[in-house]
Amino acid sequence: MQDGIGGARNDLGAAPSVDIANGAPMGADATDQIVLTWVDGRDGLNNEHVMFTDSTNGGATWSTLRQIEQGDDQGYYSAPAISPNGTDVYLVYNAFTTPFRNNTTDPRELVGVVLHADVGGGVVGTFSEIHRGVEGDPRSSAQNNLAGEFLGDYVYAAATRDYGVAVWNDSRNGGICTAINTYRQALHDAVVNGTALPTAPPVQQMCPLDFGDSDIFGGSFADPTP
Repeated sequence: MQDGIGGARNDLGAAPSVDIANGAPMGADATDQIVLTWVDGRDGLNNEHVMFTDSTNGGATWSTLRQIEQGDDQGYYSAPAISPNGTDVYLVYNAFTTPFRNNTTDPRELVGVVLHADVGGGVVGTFSEIHRGVEGDPRSSAQNNLAGEFLGDYVYAAATRDYGVAVWNDSRNGGICTAINTYRQALHDAVVNGTALPTAPPVQQMCPLDFGDSDIFGGSFADPTP
């Protein structure tokens, strides 16, 4: 749980996500360049990086790893897309913009970000931010058992010769439920201290109507340097 106590699972953040410039649909202008991204925690808590590398020889060798998250974003999930003819790379990621919370009362913020880089001669250039979503508090999401937040691995990208498309987890419309926050803290404390587990509160009676309203947002983004 990367964002804090009772937070969202992070089971696939470190899993590789790849795409290849395969010249779709006919393959005539394929460069076969492979792009690869994942989220990496090698630098410890509150320093999770969005990593990027690529290969122009079928994966025999890879370019120098780059950390491409913007500012102080702490990467959560990421996915790349390269245009069929290999001229543009788009990359989407979710990130937390607040540090790990040791309680369930302090606000947490989640954001979706889309990046773009030009490719020339097989070299992927500098990534620039072409979209930053509205931040939202992921405490408003919930697993079915209410014990933690739920943010799925709904972070994907695709590209044509003219534009990229991306989807990401989004919490901007969710409402915070104080009763759930209290329950998650009590559940954590009970497990740590070996005491009796608390009873989950009745959501319909104690939570706002927009509690649990986590979304999958997405968009299409024109090549900024056609």
